[in-house]
Parts: sequence; C-alpha cells; structure tokens
Amino acid sequence: MRKTFLTTIMLAAYVYAFACTNFIVGKKASADGSVICTYNADDYGMFIGLCHYPAGKHAKGEMRQIYDWDTNEYHGQIPEAPETYNVIGNINEYQVSIGETTFGGREEMVDTTGILDYGSLIYIALQRSKTAREAIKVMTNLAETYGYCSEGETFTICDPDEAWIMEMMGKGPGSKGVVWVALRIPDDAICAHANQSRIRTFNQKDKENVLFSKDCIKYAREMGWFDGKDKDFSFCEAYAYPDFSGRRFCEARVWSFFNHFSTDMNRYLPYAEGKVKDAEPMPLWIVPNKKVSVQDIQACMRDHYEGTPFALDNDLGQGIWNMPYRPTPLTFKVDGKNYFNERPTSTQQSSFTYVAQLRSWLPRQIGGILWFGNDDGNMVAYTPVYCGNTVQPECYNTPGADAVTFSDKNAYWVCNWVSNMVYPRYSQMFGSLQTVRDSLEASYFAEQAAIEEKAQSLYKEDPSKAIAYLNKYSCDKAQQMLDRWKQLAIYLIVKYNDMAVKPEADGKFLRTPTGLGAKVQRPGFPESTARELVRQTGTKYQVPEE
Repeated sequence: MRKTFLTTIMLAAYVYAFACTNFIVGKKASADGSVICTYNADDYGMFIGLCHYPAGKHAKGEMRQIYDWDTNEYHGQIPEAPETYNVIGNINEYQVSIGETTFGGREEMVDTTGILDYGSLIYIALQRSKTAREAIKVMTNLAETYGYCSEGETFTICDPDEAWIMEMMGKGPGSKGVVWVALRIPDDAICAHANQSRIRTFNQKDKENVLFSKDCIKYAREMGWFDGKDKDFSFCEAYAYPDFSGRRFCEARVWSFFNHFSTDMNRYLPYAEGKVKDAEPMPLWIVPNKKVSVQDIQACMRDHYEGTPFALDNDLGQGIWNMPYRPTPLTFKVDGKNYFNERPTSTQQSSFTYVAQLRSWLPRQIGGILWFGNDDGNMVAYTPVYCGNTVQPECYNTPGADAVTFSDKNAYWVCNWVSNMVYPRYSQMFGSLQTVRDSLEASYFAEQAAIEEKAQSLYKEDPSKAIAYLNKYSCDKAQQMLDRWKQLAIYLIVKYNDMAVKPEADGKFLRTPTGLGAKVQRPGFPESTARELVRQTGTKYQVPEE
C-alpha cells in the first residue's frame, strides 16, 4: 500500500529514515580517470570513527560474531572466510569501497529473524572481496543464507574499474531471503542515492551489467504488488514507492547533485519538489557536462541547495546569521497543519563523511584513498587515508571517547566543538572556518603526487615499507588537522566573543598602545535580518524623530 501524504509526513519525524547520502562517479566521468564514491553517515547521536579490520587467515570452523552496526546488539554468528583482507574505514586493500543509504520500503519485508544487518554486510564484504562484482556476490549470498534483518537499503559498491548501485530488501520474518537488483553505472556517468529507492525498470537481458535475484519480480507478483509484464517491472515502484517524503527529503539531494553537472535538471524539478504526483522521475544516472574532480565531489558533499529553489535562505529559519541548516525533526505542526524543513546533503547530524578515490593505474595499496572527516562535511577538512593502511589515526579512533564522553584528542568532538560554535552565527563565523579547511585540503592535494611517487618507490623495494610510509603520512595529516582545529576553536571564541568581532592584522589581534585589546567591532544585524525585523514589527522599534 502506498503511504498517504499525512502518513509520510509523520514518518518523516524519524530522522534516521532520511539519514545518508552517496554520490558515484564513473572512471570516464572523472577528471583523473579514477572511480569516485562518497558517503555521508548521518544520524543524531551517532558516534563512529574510522574502523579497521586487519587481514587474516582463519581456520576451518572458526566463527564470526555478528553485532548490529547501529545498535551493537548481538545477532548470531556465521563461519569465517579462510582469508580476509585489510579494511580501513569503508575501503579495503584492493580498493573496493562500499557505502549505503537506507530507504526503508515496505515494513512487512523486514526479516526480524535474520542475522545480518546492512552494516555487517558492508564490512564483511569488504573483508572478503577483491572486486565490486565479488562484493555483490558475497553480500547477496550471505543475506540469502543467514537472513537480512535491516530495512530496504541502497548500496554503493565500487572498485577502480567499475561502479555499481545495488538495492536489497528482505522477504519478511523467517524468510532468510532477499530480493535485490544491482546495476553497473556507465563509466561516463554519475549517479547518486539518498534514502529513496532509485532503481526502476532494468534491462533483464544484460547479464554483464545487470544482476538481480531470481525471484525479484516473482516475489512482487506473489505479494500482489505487481501484475504487469516482466519488462515493465520497477523495483522502487513495487517495493518502495517514492512518495512526498522520498522525493522532497531524499531525491531532492540527488537532484541538486545532478544540477551541479547538468543544465537539464529543471525538467525534473516538479518531481524533486514532491508535490506533483505524476511528475517525470529523474534518471538513475546522467552523463555530466564536464569531467568531475575529487574536489568537485567534496564540494557537493557540502551542498545546501545554494542557488536553487530549495535554498535555505531568506526565511526565518536561517536565524540572524543566514544559517543553511534547520533543526529536526524534519516536520512540525502549526495549528494542526503539517509543515516541513528542507533536508540538504550537508547536515549537522553527520557522524563521518568520506570521498573515496579509486585508481587502477597505481599499486593497489596506494591507489585507493579515503578522504575522511569526522563531522558534517561542510565543517571538516577531508584528510587522506590510504586503502593499504593498517593503523588508524588516534583522532579517528580515540580510546575513551564515545557519544557521551568528550575528548580533545578526538576529531569527532573537536570538529563538533567548532561546528557547533559556527552553526548559529554562520555568516559571521563560517569564513574563518572555511579559510582553515580549504588551506589544509589544498596542502594535501599539493603534496599528493610527491607522496605517492615516494610510496611507489618504496613499494618496489618492499610493499610493507610503502604501507608503513603511508600509515605515518595519514596519521600525521590527521593529527595536523586536529591540532589546527583546536587552534581554530580558540581563535573563534576570542575573535567572535559576545557577538562582537575583534580586529586583527597579519594574523594577530590588535592591541591599544597601552596593551589592551583593541576596540571591538559591532556588526549588528545583517541587512536582510534588519529588514525582516522591521517588516515583522513595523514601528515598534522605530526611533521617534525629534
């Protein structure tokens, strides 16, 4: 049954359902020939750093314990693979990278008795796969054998040669089965997904680029959700209909991403707005109008709909200082009527964010980089973590730090310390953060070629030397970022204390001839805020003429 608008808008209050964003770039669509994929992991209260699973050999009969990625609840156990590969974050030593977004779908399809949740599937597949195709096989075989206990999920599955999108749902309690479809994204295309099922009809005869479960269509028929011809079967129409919330809160993020690289997206605006029932849906992927760089994609991960009809400016929600963020839940009521906030790609509840760069022409442990950050992508500098790394930077895996324990050694907490100062005074303070962020990232990209040239030289001598070298480099850059962010935190509280601004020159705060701090600047309201205040209050605050 398709959800009504009211049901949907109330369900939208559960922010988790609209949590994450993934972007994907084929190797012929990228500026340097790399496959690029991304993940914003968004959920309130979520505290996760950079995980690490070392490579290993496992004896016959050895079992792996399965704990839910979201809740840490124990689900059961499955046999270990004879060999597992090194995994750092969401990338492994063979440059396979996997991300996800949850779309939910039909509630009755969740197999509450299944052992494997979506997070476990991701990290097990990374440990067992040398290619994206192999990861798809591992994930689907495991889910069909041990049961899948999560809601409907869209996975990004990439390696240096191929980019895939896969959607999966269970078949109800006790089924130990899944329906799924995986499509290879054309090399010259870009794709995205953001908590709404996006796979519609697919070429069922293209065995090379299209993979799907044997009963993907049959199951929908048996359940009474589809009665057309096989060729007309749409995965999302049958299992996760794109209603208002799926379009406005989720597909709008995809629309905005495509809009950066196309001049044809206005035709899909009614669909993304979610208010025209039969609007033309967006394509699953598009060919971009220019080659896309890693820096372009990092910028897209920081998107707030700037310059589009969804832009978060010119209304009361932006506060005094033009904040492009909104409080949650996504919906609210006034006088019995439902209203909503926009949900951009960049959001305050991000726990971590990354942009994965996968390059086939380099040695495998050097070719893959996870450009990683531990907070809202707009508010962090993405630091380089190489796929062969076997050591986590301390700031991304800090002993003692957790969701309710602050540590100034931890990137999540230090970055949140800074971002939460900036959010409410965005236009006043963000420029200072942006300067530091962009300077750090520019330095990483400037160093990249020389670092990798050195790593390749060491690799020829002994791969372990290259890995050790890149371990140190990644840890050094992460620590440099953390140190700089602490300085930024102190700078912001001094510079912008009490909503005033302390003057400075040549990087130093000015003082009077007697050594006191120079007279502060008091910028007052931005003009747009002042005008809106006068519009709302009329003459209440008007100074009388004498």
